[in-house]
Amino acid sequence: MKDYIRERVVSAAKYILDSRATVRETAKVFGVSKSTIHKDVTERLPRINPLLAGNVKTVLEYNKAERHIRGGKATKEKYLKTSSKRTQNYDRIDKN
Repeated sequence: MKDYIRERVVSAAKYILDSRATVRETAKVFGVSKSTIHKDVTERLPRINPLLAGNVKTVLEYNKAERHIRGGKATKEKYLKTSSKRTQNYDRIDKN
């Protein structure tokens, strides 16, 4: 494995542990795809540092278990935002 890949893998793993970040958030920070980060922490990291890999796996499992809650919150916020825009449009129509 090339040195720059090894460094990215360890850096991404430490970032995930420190910030409790998701794969998507980590990918944005490191400027690579979600697939790359996922492969880094699930396949490459256990060969480099098994202890660190176990800790990262715990964070990723937590994020996966919480995913449906975050998705529900995002959907709720989306529809609240949309409904407030509709209310504002109706208010303008009523005034005319």
